[in-house]
Amino acid sequence: MAGLIYPGVNRLDYDYGYEGGFFPVHIECNSDPDIAHWLEEVIHIVPVAPRPDGYNPLGEKHLDPEWIRRLGQSGKQCFDAILAKDLRALGASLKECMKCWEALLPHTVRHPAITVDLLALLGCYQSRYAGAMYSGCGGGYLYVVSEERVPGSIRMKVRLAARRG
Repeated sequence: MAGLIYPGVNRLDYDYGYEGGFFPVHIECNSDPDIAHWLEEVIHIVPVAPRPDGYNPLGEKHLDPEWIRRLGQSGKQCFDAILAKDLRALGASLKECMKCWEALLPHTVRHPAITVDLLALLGCYQSRYAGAMYSGCGGGYLYVVSEERVPGSIRMKVRLAARRG
């Protein structure tokens, strides 16, 4: 969530040894208007469902270091794909990220309180478009990567830094 306060497209690197892992140890920012515009054109947000009462994503944990490494790498790949304006690489990074979350914390997508089949829905969008991933645990929104319009989606806006006189 810390990335929301920085304008543009950002990559935040965390390390448990720095501030207990709660704050980024390094932030890489990009406020190129062309990149921001491209991202606004290819990311489509599909509302799915709110998190249900009784939902807890931490009910089952498999914190394997290899999956954690892969999760971190998927974030780097996502950032690099955005800077390169590479739709396929962006989609692949989102798919990888979701695989990691499912492996590490299965209740992020499969929990007894969730009534929507999040994995089936995700699979449908991932098979039709370049990539897709949920905005967070328990559904919420689905971010879909596509050069074409995604039915039922809303657009996002990348906030850029205000220009100085």
